[in-house]
Amino acid sequence: MKLIMKFGGTSVQNADSVRKAVDLVYNQYVQHDHLVIVVSAQRGVTDRLIACADAMITSRDGAEIGELIAYLTESHLTTLKAVASDFYAETSAIITRRIENLRDFLQAVYHLRELTVRSRDYIISFGERLNAPIFSAALRQRGIPSMVLDGCEAGILTTENHGDAIALPAGEARIRSRLEPIMEHTVPVITGFMGCTEKGVVTTLGRSGSDYSATIIGAALDADEIWIWTDVDGIMTTDPRLVPEARVIPRISYIEVMELSYFGAKVMHSRSIEPAMQKGIPVRVKNTFNPDHPGTVIDGGVQKDSRVVKAITFIDKVAAITITGAQMVGRPGVARHIFSLLAEHQINVMMISQGSSEANISLIIEAHQVRTAMDALLPLKERCVFRDITANEDVCAVAVVGSGMAGMAGTAGRTFSALGKAGINVMMISQGSSEVNISFVVCQEDGPRAVKVLHDEFDLMNEEG
Repeated sequence: MKLIMKFGGTSVQNADSVRKAVDLVYNQYVQHDHLVIVVSAQRGVTDRLIACADAMITSRDGAEIGELIAYLTESHLTTLKAVASDFYAETSAIITRRIENLRDFLQAVYHLRELTVRSRDYIISFGERLNAPIFSAALRQRGIPSMVLDGCEAGILTTENHGDAIALPAGEARIRSRLEPIMEHTVPVITGFMGCTEKGVVTTLGRSGSDYSATIIGAALDADEIWIWTDVDGIMTTDPRLVPEARVIPRISYIEVMELSYFGAKVMHSRSIEPAMQKGIPVRVKNTFNPDHPGTVIDGGVQKDSRVVKAITFIDKVAAITITGAQMVGRPGVARHIFSLLAEHQINVMMISQGSSEANISLIIEAHQVRTAMDALLPLKERCVFRDITANEDVCAVAVVGSGMAGMAGTAGRTFSALGKAGINVMMISQGSSEVNISFVVCQEDGPRAVKVLHDEFDLMNEEG
């Protein structure tokens, strides 16, 4: 079996968690599986790197560098000594040298008072580059032959879109040529979250970047499975903080996970799923701290699913932008102008709704981008492309997701009937052509209650009969 195992930040955050993760690798290694390990940074390290890098632009004396370096040195070397004492000397030398390189680079940013997107990527990649050697040493301490490669050395080629890079198809052959020979006799430990351009410049892969690294590698190697080890038992029917009765979904399709991710669920990012989906490779989400739990399997969902709705997700910190005016009726190109301006200002539109009269368009965007969006669209109002533009930040979005909805009559009626009986007013509705998702907008205070009402309506707290 060819298996990719990715360990998230909470799964490698300290000595105890690293030991648990190494046990999981060992269990597969003794079964003669061909393994590739992808590791994240220790929990919280990437955030600290980002904060320090950003602070260098305005820092009075650069003291933040010393504080960060002391923290990184203590946290990583303490973990290393606890999990791989036999390999402490050689591995600590690697870690210390990388920390020194990071310190020098941050000091250069501080003196120049300039942080480019390229420099930022280089800095925030250090979380994984400091942690991967520890994990590899811990494997060797356990008797498992191992070596470390960063994402670039492993062959991950990306676009030059720093901070949110996308894997290039040309990288597949490089990954195979570099990893397949290694896998025959050792277990490679690869830094997640990072790759490089064709010129060798370091890039990072954005949200869920280590998951993305794992699926990129898994797809290139035609892996049998990809296991994502995290700190929860799997993908849940909804946020258990909103509905305590929420349960783990044993099996879910690629497209359902993509929809859930897009609407705020704490699951794999839609970009991370795509490489596995293209190759039809199952992805398992499992809990490092409860490994006997079967978790959630993400696959093509070819078997008929009797449950119409699979999960409910909720996203707050959004805002509704409403554009109105009779000027828009029958006027070609209005939507193009609106979305072009928003795209130029890097504003992501999460939901769209337009009345059949064409006299209004409603958009859902992230709340922190409201002022930018309003300012970006103001020139269109001044040119009388529309009459008025308003923003409402007292809203949230809810999405009902399930592949069983496709072609099934009555799901939308059942959804909105349940909300109506509960006295919840729906302000905006959107449904994609895939019919896997019905999303809508309610006022902020009604959001959690809407999730609870629909979770009960579709009986998601109970296993399928």
